[in-house]
Amino acid sequence: MSSISVLGFDYGTKSIGIAIGQSLTGTANPIGSMKAVDGIPKWEEIGMLIEEWQPDIVVVGLPLNMDGTEQEITQRAKKFANRINGRFGVKIATQDERLTTADAKARLFEFGGFKALTKGQVDAMSAVLIIESYFENLYG
Repeated sequence: MSSISVLGFDYGTKSIGIAIGQSLTGTANPIGSMKAVDGIPKWEEIGMLIEEWQPDIVVVGLPLNMDGTEQEITQRAKKFANRINGRFGVKIATQDERLTTADAKARLFEFGGFKALTKGQVDAMSAVLIIESYFENLYG
C-alpha cells in the first residue's frame, strides 16, 4: 500500500493549527499555526503550504458539539475546507475533532509542562490529532 501525505488544519476564527502526516506510519507532526481574521486566513500562506508539502489530501477538523450536532463554527470549517478545494484543487476531507483540544493540551503537557501550552502549539497539536484520528478512521 502506498503512503499518502495529509495536510491537516485545526480551523479557528483567530488561529488555524497546521500539521503534516503520512499514512505509512499513521502519525503526524505539528507545523505551526497561522493567524486568521474572523476565520479568514491568508490564502497565499495556505497556497505556499500546499506547494511545499504536496499533500495527497487536506483534512480539516470539524468542531461539533459533544452530542454530534453542528454549531456555527462547524459550517465555517466546512466552508474553509471547500475553499481550499476550490482554490487549490486538492482533495479534502473533514474529521470530527470533538476531543482534540483537550487531548492536545494533555499531550503537550506530558512533553513540556505548562510552558508547552501556548495557543499556537495547542492548535498545531490539535491538527496532529485530527490527522491521526483521520488515519484511525481510514485504516481502523
